[in-house]
Amino acid sequence: MKNLLIIGGSDAGISAALRAKELLPDSRVTVITEDRYPNFSICGLPFLISGEVSHWEALAHRTIAEIEKAGIELLIGKRVESIDPIAKNIILAKDEHAITEYSYDRLLIATGGMSARPLISGTDNDGVFFLRWIDDGRKILGYLAKQSVKKAIVIGGGYIGLEMADALSRRGIDVTVVEYARSLLTTMDEEMGHHIRQELEQKGVLVKTGMPVNEILRSNDGIIVISSKSDKLHADMVIIAAGSKPNTDLAQKAGIALGTTGAIYVDRQLNTNQPDIFAAGDCAEVWHRILEKNVYSPLGTTAHKQGRVAGENMAGGCASYEGSLGTQVVAVFDLVIARTGLRDSEATAAGFVPFTDHLETWDHKVYYPSARRIIIRITGDRNTGKLLGAQIVGHRSSEIAKRIDIFATALYHGMKVEDIDKLDLSYTPPLSTPWDPVQMAAHAWIDKARKKFL
Repeated sequence: MKNLLIIGGSDAGISAALRAKELLPDSRVTVITEDRYPNFSICGLPFLISGEVSHWEALAHRTIAEIEKAGIELLIGKRVESIDPIAKNIILAKDEHAITEYSYDRLLIATGGMSARPLISGTDNDGVFFLRWIDDGRKILGYLAKQSVKKAIVIGGGYIGLEMADALSRRGIDVTVVEYARSLLTTMDEEMGHHIRQELEQKGVLVKTGMPVNEILRSNDGIIVISSKSDKLHADMVIIAAGSKPNTDLAQKAGIALGTTGAIYVDRQLNTNQPDIFAAGDCAEVWHRILEKNVYSPLGTTAHKQGRVAGENMAGGCASYEGSLGTQVVAVFDLVIARTGLRDSEATAAGFVPFTDHLETWDHKVYYPSARRIIIRITGDRNTGKLLGAQIVGHRSSEIAKRIDIFATALYHGMKVEDIDKLDLSYTPPLSTPWDPVQMAAHAWIDKARKKFL
């Protein structure tokens, strides 16, 4: 009987366990997780804070009972102290009883990511929170229940920062978003960031960009956030959303190699440099399908897919991770923002010769009520016409996720921009136009690229 051991009980770990048990039902599959919330949706935390999700238990993809019913052994609230790749065992941290040792035939490291902690003094003050795990969300909810929070500051204008601005606003709290960069959501072009800022400000959120934060002070009157320009902002609560970094300490101590990104280096089969040890999820690097190299892209979708590949290979298979495109979508108030592939600057850095164009049009036939404007940016290679990336901003009702997925599918298959014109896409007046906006944007890109470069 094969002994398959998994460290980490979030998306990648549980996906791997389920796949391994499915393919090798006679194996012993054990998942060791340090926190007490295996297989919970951390992507749903902002909606728990907003009240759109009524209780934290609703965020479970599967209950503990359901995981165990699948034949998986869970060790909850246990921290792995060390891995010995030669002896093929792991040591759990000492508790009130004794150090516990577990052996393995194959091991998966799925330790996930950690909240990036910016160089700001005072982040440990009462009322200052990071948001990464279920416990973080419960602490925030507890603080909101006990304190009279009228003003909140969100440090960071990325995906989580924007979702938290939305969530706290829905609770009737005045929110200020503070971002170090010149624009919000820096994974999008600055022109798209302008539309995001407009949406936030229209909903009453104060936005301050180009504002590095140096210090957070706690006073009798609340919390003071001080910028490098000596600006002072007052609040009752602070959320720091400065991104994620890979949790690799355990792997490094075991001699497992990191890649250039600082995450665990893996090949396409999710093998590390140590025999019979795999890595997946937010602790590991990701193969990028366009760049054809490993990157760090901590996304829930990626973690699920990598976990499934790792689980299959732990069971003796030879599956390959086919690559990420960095496809992302986020809803902020009434706006949805999405991207996939490379932006113009990223394409240039990768050695392409990009041309980027944007189109603003209607999301469906304008004679049908509630038509909304949608903005689509396409980046393609001007020498080959190959599609390199896309960005979309539009209303929640405008099928933004569907449309970015069309571009993601085209990118996966290496299509040219002109090939999008040939797709047989659906149409009905309440939902689209005879030429879908995706195709209309492709038409505009082709016309302008020809006039500009031919």
